[in-house]
Amino acid sequence: MRLLPFIATAMRSSLRRHLLAALAVLAWAPAFAQLAPAGQPQLDLPRTTLSIGMHRIDTQLATQPEQRQIGLMHRTAMPQHEGMLFVFEQPAVQCFWMRNTLIPLTAAFVADDGSIVNLADMHPLDESSHCSAKPVRYVLEMNQGWFKQRNLKAGTRLRGKPFEAAR
Repeated sequence: MRLLPFIATAMRSSLRRHLLAALAVLAWAPAFAQLAPAGQPQLDLPRTTLSIGMHRIDTQLATQPEQRQIGLMHRTAMPQHEGMLFVFEQPAVQCFWMRNTLIPLTAAFVADDGSIVNLADMHPLDESSHCSAKPVRYVLEMNQGWFKQRNLKAGTRLRGKPFEAAR
């Protein structure tokens, strides 16, 4: 019978540790909630108009690291004449994946002068990397097939404010 007080003390100690751990989790929950993706598409980014041949593209600009990280995630549709231009500080080999991206896209990897370096078709929710063939500062994502339907290929040049400095 002498073990009973020892077991009761151990159980109280264990319960106390679990309660303290639960309180710590609850106290930190708001901080962790801010780190978790909201699951909402970003629709309020600045916009610019790009053109390629006779085609105009209403383009959202993802210029900040957080904006580039979210990109077109969580969208269920995108109008055919719209896209997102990812703008990086320096040219580098850029690699993209489709985590949490629900629509098929084509990524155009674009040089400073607006010329398309290469195109990559990307499938929804596929986390394999699609990379630029050489260092670029820009990546334009459009609905998959947009470039092919218009017979636009590597070497074709985009026009618009982001590319004016290079001319």
